[in-house]
Amino acid sequence: MGEPEIKKTSAIKLVGIKVATSLAADKTSLLWQRFMKLRGGIKNASSKDLYSVQVYGKNFMTGDFDTDSIFEKWAGMSVTDHDTSYKILENLVIPEGLYAVFTHHGTAKKFADTSKYIFENWLPASEYRLANRPHFEVLGSTYKGPENPDSEEQIWIPIEEK
Repeated sequence: MGEPEIKKTSAIKLVGIKVATSLAADKTSLLWQRFMKLRGGIKNASSKDLYSVQVYGKNFMTGDFDTDSIFEKWAGMSVTDHDTSYKILENLVIPEGLYAVFTHHGTAKKFADTSKYIFENWLPASEYRLANRPHFEVLGSTYKGPENPDSEEQIWIPIEEK
């Protein structure tokens, strides 16, 4: 794992579904199964990329976060404009801001190793600290599924200067 690309992004409009979950009682697989059945109905999609978003809240920022801590997990797609006519899908805006963008190579099981590097090695040694905005992964054309060792995804970590 190398150095991330530091990017400033404008606000990102998403449409998707969410679930309250924890690391210990992870509902990610069920969330994605449900979303994949609904994504064909999304109007104004701005790309085919999928977004996996985590909204952790204050307890994550203060370090009072463990495997039982509840957070919001989203599965969605970016859109050019929000549509209020959806019955099941919801709108989310990821606020503009600075992000450290890493590329994760490999299976979902190896994601923990990538996260450990980011939060235990790179972040403490960097000139940045976490910002209180959503964390997200972009599953683009190089994403081949959670079990494929050749899969790649971009990990966007919200940061600000120390």
